[in-house]
Amino acid sequence: MKKILFLFAALVMLSCESDDGRRGNPFLIDISFQASLNTDLPQYSSLNFAGNSVIVRNQGIRGFVIYSLGNNQYSAFELSDPNHAPNSCSTMTVSGLTATCPCPEDSNSYDITFGQPKSGSGEYGMKAYRVNRSGSTIVVSN
Repeated sequence: MKKILFLFAALVMLSCESDDGRRGNPFLIDISFQASLNTDLPQYSSLNFAGNSVIVRNQGIRGFVIYSLGNNQYSAFELSDPNHAPNSCSTMTVSGLTATCPCPEDSNSYDITFGQPKSGSGEYGMKAYRVNRSGSTIVVSN
């Protein structure tokens, strides 16, 4: 019986993956949410046209920005700077195609179309969210 237990324990230990630091961003936790944006409403109607973005607060960690790539394709990213823990100044502002962290200790900025860093010393890009469109409704979720 002890041999069977030992064998079982050894198999369980061998089947576990190591945590080598590639699990994702250590600063931003995964928060489950789902936001439905009706593009027939004035506050979201600009998403019907390529090159426009909308900021949605009170969803995700600090809100998200959604950008219309055109042809019913969208990108959506978390507005908390991905390169430090959320704090009182880590909510990014968006101007044009750039999201910028206002914290005085860094100068991180990111491209909102693909979430990649533009400036600063951070190693992480913006946290991406899932986007699906059905009719006039865009659903953003994590």
